[in-house]
Order: sequence, then C-alpha cells, then structure tokens
Amino acid sequence: MNRRCFLSMGVAVLGLAGGALGQEAKKTYTIGFSQCNSAEPWRAQMDADMKAAAKGHVEIRLVAKDAQNDRARQMSHVKEFVTAKVDAIVISPLDTSLTQAVAEAFDAGIPVIVLDRKVLGDKYTVFIGADNRVIGAEVGKWVAKALGGEGNVVELKGLSSSTPAADRSEPFREAIKGTKVKVVYDADMEWLKSKAREKMQAALARNPETGSIQLVYGANDPAAIAAYEVAKDAGREKEMKFVGVDALPNEGIEAVRKGILDATFEYPNGAREAVATALDVFAGRTAPKSITLGTRLYTKENVDKGGEKVGP
Repeated sequence: MNRRCFLSMGVAVLGLAGGALGQEAKKTYTIGFSQCNSAEPWRAQMDADMKAAAKGHVEIRLVAKDAQNDRARQMSHVKEFVTAKVDAIVISPLDTSLTQAVAEAFDAGIPVIVLDRKVLGDKYTVFIGADNRVIGAEVGKWVAKALGGEGNVVELKGLSSSTPAADRSEPFREAIKGTKVKVVYDADMEWLKSKAREKMQAALARNPETGSIQLVYGANDPAAIAAYEVAKDAGREKEMKFVGVDALPNEGIEAVRKGILDATFEYPNGAREAVATALDVFAGRTAPKSITLGTRLYTKENVDKGGEKVGP
C-alpha cells in the first residue's frame, strides 16, 4: 500500500470517528409527558409551557399525552414510555393511584419527574410543585381578614382523591378556626367548572335567604368564576366575595381585573422547571428530591403591579 492510499484511509477513518463524535454531541433525549387532564385551563397552560420549554432545546424530543381524567389511560401512558425506553418521564398524575406505575418506571431506571400532584412513597426522581398547604393557609388568612372575622362561606373543593384538594382545604379550615367564619356548604367539584356550577346551584338552594352567604372559596379559579356566574344568574353576586386559586393570566388574573373575583392565589405549574430539571439529570447533575414553587396573591389593588408574594 502506497503512502497516499494509507493517508486517504486514515482521513476516512478520522472522518467516520468525527461523525460518530458529532452524533454523540448532538444526542437527542426523549421526554414522555403524561398530563392527567388537558381539558382544565390550568393544565392546558402547563401543556403549552412544557412544549415551549422543550422547543427551546433542540436536543429534546417531547412526546405528550393526555389521559383525559382516566386513571387507566394514564397508567397505560407510563407503561408505554417504559416500553419505549424514553430518557425521562414527566407526569402530572390524576391522583395517588398512579403511585405504582411511577414506582415501576423509576425501578426500570427511568428518571421520573412528578408535577403538581404527589404520589405516595419516594420512588420518583423529583417532585415539583407549589406548596398547596401554604396556599390553603394563605387563603384562610385572607378570607378571615376580608370578612372581618365573621361570615358564612361556601367551599368548592377539588377532586377528593387528589392531594392538592386536601392540601388546599385542610389548612384553610385551620386558618379560620378561632374566628366566626363558618363553612355552611362544601362539595367536591372535581376541579371542573361544570361541576362547580352544579354545586354552587345546590349551595344557593341550601342557603336561599339574601345575605346568607358572604364568600365563596373555589379550590381553583374556574370553580370560583362558575360560582360568581351562578350567583349572578340568581341576582345574588353582589352579596358575596369570590376567591380562587391558579392565577392564570387570561383566566383568574383577568377575572380579578374585571371584578368577577376578589382575589386569586397563584399556583405555578412547574413545566419550565421540569424541563430544566430533566436537562440537569441528562447532564449527570444531582437534582433535589423536591422543588417548591412560590405563590402570589392578586387583588384589584395589586393586580396591575404583578400581585404580591405571600407565604414563607
């Protein structure tokens, strides 16, 4: 073999090696994302934020699925992701019934980032979410102050089997203890505006006298807005205050601006933080077991100033 052929072969080998290295440097990572119910506005915003955050990183391929409020469907999503050997799973679970599916994915060696609603145990990589117990307590403090420590309240709770529902309710009840604020009606509206309308109609039927309800606390903004609409249809909206949780720009915050809601507490969805955490994991960096997001209170007095931070 002459010197020229040898050099040519050497260049070809280096070229192949360089191509392989280039491919390694451009490695793509697949993230499987399972949303429990994209029909909820807050979760639709989470979906949009997940897609926007992933789009900002060419190395990420996002596969997003909507469980449509179906436990079995969401369990199936996780199993599909495990079978496909995705590089990470991001899941916002319907409720704690997803615990085993998440644990099986984690045991299979796939990093699992849990958003918003917790699962039981510790078989997941990271949980990201705002502290619903802090939010529930802050709502209770605000309600007690807004009512001057006395009044009748309707509480429209979230899905009873989901941890945020309990976390937004129990501290709220604790915060109004020792006052003359009384919950005269409460019901599970399953995080759905249509259900909240039904429950608010029942609340008015149970408390038909004018002035018998001073405030409605909706565990999310759609519930609080639905309560306002039902009260308005009955000609009773002016006798009540309405407070919700989520503070989406085009929903809760806008409702405060329009005078529909008296207050809303922000519940950030954690989508951007989930993508950032996945990138840390892919890079071999250790992620904290839990990432707690803060909250802000929006009222007509501060809404145009970006609200105010509340809680610890």
